[in-house]
Amino acid sequence: MDVKETIEDEHGATTILTDGREPTCWGCGLRLLAFKCAWCGAITQGEQNSRRPDSRCFSRWRRARDRLFAAILALFMLFVICGGAWAVYPVVFAIGFSYGVFHCVVTAILSLITLSTFCFAAFRSAGAPPNVSWGSFPVVVGRNGLNDYTFCAYCQKPKPLRAHHCRSCRACVTDMDHHCPFIGNCVGAANHRFFVAFLISVVVSCAYVVAMATYAAVFVWPRVDLGVHLKSPGLDSPELLKEIVAALATSALFLSARGFLLVYLAFAGLAVGIGVSALLWQQLSSIYDGETYIDRITSKNATHDERGCENLLRFFGCPYSVSGVLLGQRRPTEKIL
Repeated sequence: MDVKETIEDEHGATTILTDGREPTCWGCGLRLLAFKCAWCGAITQGEQNSRRPDSRCFSRWRRARDRLFAAILALFMLFVICGGAWAVYPVVFAIGFSYGVFHCVVTAILSLITLSTFCFAAFRSAGAPPNVSWGSFPVVVGRNGLNDYTFCAYCQKPKPLRAHHCRSCRACVTDMDHHCPFIGNCVGAANHRFFVAFLISVVVSCAYVVAMATYAAVFVWPRVDLGVHLKSPGLDSPELLKEIVAALATSALFLSARGFLLVYLAFAGLAVGIGVSALLWQQLSSIYDGETYIDRITSKNATHDERGCENLLRFFGCPYSVSGVLLGQRRPTEKIL
């Protein structure tokens, strides 16, 4: 027979504990999955995660893999910048010196923004939870001192609401959105702005690369006389299109190395731009709804009561100072999304 113990706090809130120390609802007797302390406000889950943490060697391998992905991405960006400059700018400067200088300045600005936001997102801390005192009543932990905090079984420390433990980083991250292997880092409260700024700069840069590579490829492509095919009698539209494609493919055999690089940059920029645009849309949609990616896939905080453009303005620091946005700082009263 179970021995039940009834605990009632000063406000009359009652929790019933059985001899197995499992909390049950005082109203209907159902077992509670979590309950909140009436003194400090900490949330205790009835079934803590019993999964053992990954071994140190496995965690190091995951970390090395992420850093390798980040290095490959950085090298790819440098290749696009240097290869594009080598392939495009002889054609651009041939049109006009001022025209070439203008595009050099545009390329330098886009490259600087893209590489700097990438470095800030990849190598800046994603945001560690604050250190709080816990474990002793009532000297150390005051009234509501741990309100809405839960306990991380891996770090063996309290973590605030919407903080999650990352297996790859082996640490809890405040307002964790996701762990991105391509930057080798988590996306959290401290670097989320830089990550979104990096995505925006990549989309803009890819559009610029596609436009410039296509424009330059027109000048370096071997001359094709399409008039012969257009004047051919008895050709319907499908056959005419087939003849034009065959003529262009034949002329590609005489394309220079610069021309092949321009074609590659155009298609690579288009593919990367489409993929990153989808990720950017997902990020902006989550920010608009006032939730993180983890909240969305786990259906937590999915009420969307605070969705709106105000979340986007607050996320980017508007109407706060430009320096605060560039440094990724938030005012103490600003809500973290």
